[in-house]
Amino acid sequence: MEDIKTTGYTPADFKNNQNARWCPGCGDHAILNVLHKAMAAIGVAPKDTAVISGIGCSSRLPYYMNTYGMHTIHGRAAAIATGVKTANPNLTVWQISGDGDGLAIGGNHFIHAIRRNIDINMLLFNNKIYGLTKGQYSPTSDRGAVTKSSPYGTVEDPFIPAELCFGARGNFFARGIDITLDITRDCMVAAARHKGAAVVEVLQNCVIFNNGIHSYFTDKEERADHTILLRHGEKMLFGKNMEKGLVQDGFGLKAVTIGEGGYTLDDILVHDAHCEQNFLQQQLAMMDGHSLPVALGVIRDYSAPTYETEVSRQVEEVRAKKNYGSLRDMILKTCESWTIEARNQ
Repeated sequence: MEDIKTTGYTPADFKNNQNARWCPGCGDHAILNVLHKAMAAIGVAPKDTAVISGIGCSSRLPYYMNTYGMHTIHGRAAAIATGVKTANPNLTVWQISGDGDGLAIGGNHFIHAIRRNIDINMLLFNNKIYGLTKGQYSPTSDRGAVTKSSPYGTVEDPFIPAELCFGARGNFFARGIDITLDITRDCMVAAARHKGAAVVEVLQNCVIFNNGIHSYFTDKEERADHTILLRHGEKMLFGKNMEKGLVQDGFGLKAVTIGEGGYTLDDILVHDAHCEQNFLQQQLAMMDGHSLPVALGVIRDYSAPTYETEVSRQVEEVRAKKNYGSLRDMILKTCESWTIEARNQ
């Protein structure tokens, strides 16, 4: 990834003087610091950057940025970010949402922003709980989760953000963890460089209401065997000594140990993030850390026409064809109109 020093910016250029008001130990602190570093590496000026959020703990983030920002209303961050990018395509737009704000009341906006392929960078903080409202289960809470609003366990199956993204024909999906700083930073940089809707899921820990929810694959002793960092063009290897890998098993995937069961390094799959067909990428994104490791890094990065570019192109084509110079010209030339004359009484 590009050295921060080559862009002329430092993380400090994207920070303001506000103290972040999250609980001590909250994963949001780490994500904020990583975002500052990512923006410095990307090299887009603060004045050309907008950070849009909805409601929730994560959505306080624009207050701590030295960029344009808007703390909007519940579930509407994607809709407003879409408007910002369409109105000013030259802005780099970041959307900040939690799993509640982004996938419950904001779920419809989430999938349609992806379907339209609007060029915004969507950071989805996933701690599988409502933190701001003090511990109710969220759309990503696991079946059986005991929370304040499900004291006997939830009876619902959760959304899987990757599945929603792929189902909405998403062209970019990446995943990081609040404790894997370099990986998460690289995911953010790659998202910003991708033209189109880019979803970065950040698995985040809520120390108050859902502490340790990701620990079965994030704990230091477990991480190497239960996560895999995917890099385009490289073998899908994991394990403490990179002794394990992923192979095709019929229509599915299987984790194997190299040298056992007749498997060699040549059998291990190579990651292709740029493939137009997303079948294998979706399988990788759906791995949950139990029988198969949780996939981190850029899982899909495929180029396709973007919404705001197509809107701008269409406007210019119609303007040239119809010879519209202003909104008034368009109304007078295309609509039935009349003039009201005042009469003296």
